Amino acid sequence: MRAKQVGALVWVVLCLGGCGYNNLQRQDENVKAAWAQVVNEYQRRADLVPNLVNTVKGFAAQEQQVLIGVTEARAKVGSIQVSPETLNNPDAFAKYQAAQNQLTQSLKSLIAVKEAYPDLKSNENFRDLQSQLEGTENRITVARMRFITAVQEYNYNVRSFPTNLTAKMFDMKVKPNFTVENEQQISTAPTVNFDTSKPQQK
Repeated sequence: MRAKQVGALVWVVLCLGGCGYNNLQRQDENVKAAWAQVVNEYQRRADLVPNLVNTVKGFAAQEQQVLIGVTEARAKVGSIQVSPETLNNPDAFAKYQAAQNQLTQSLKSLIAVKEAYPDLKSNENFRDLQSQLEGTENRITVARMRFITAVQEYNYNVRSFPTNLTAKMFDMKVKPNFTVENEQQISTAPTVNFDTSKPQQK
C-alpha cells in the first residue's frame, strides 16, 4: 500500500514538472523580485522630493503651483500601499502607476523651474539633488524594463498550451504590466509657464 502511495506521489511530481508548474513558479518569483526592485527605486525617488522642494523653495518660493503639485503628488504616492499581491489586482496596479506617473510629471516641472532662476541653477545643493534624481530615474527605467520582461515571460506561459491548463488549475492568472502609453507619458516633457513679471528671489 505504501509503495502505491509513493508511486502516486512520484507520478504527481513528474506531471507537475512536465506540465510547466515549476517553471511557472520560477517565473512568478522573478516577477515579484522585479516588482520589488521597481518599488524600491520609486521609494528612492520619493525620498529625494522633500529636499528638492525645500531647495527650490529657497530660490523660487513664488512658484507655489509647482511646489504644491510635487508635494501633493508625493503624498498621493505614499498613501497607496503596494505589495506582491498588487500584481494580481489590475485596478490597484493601475492606480499605483497613475500616481507614479503624476509624480514623474510634477518632478519634471520642478526641475524645469531652474531655467528661470540662475541662482538656483548654479546652486551646488540643487545640482547634487538633480544628479541624484537623474540617477534614480535611470534606475527606475532599468527596473521597469526588467519587470516588463519578467511579466511578458510569465504571461506568455500562462496563456500558452499546455501550461495554460496548469495555470488555470492553480489559479495563476495573467499579471498587469506597464503599457506603451505609460512609457509615452513618462517621456513627455511638461509644459511650464513662468510669469516674468514676478521678481526673482536673490
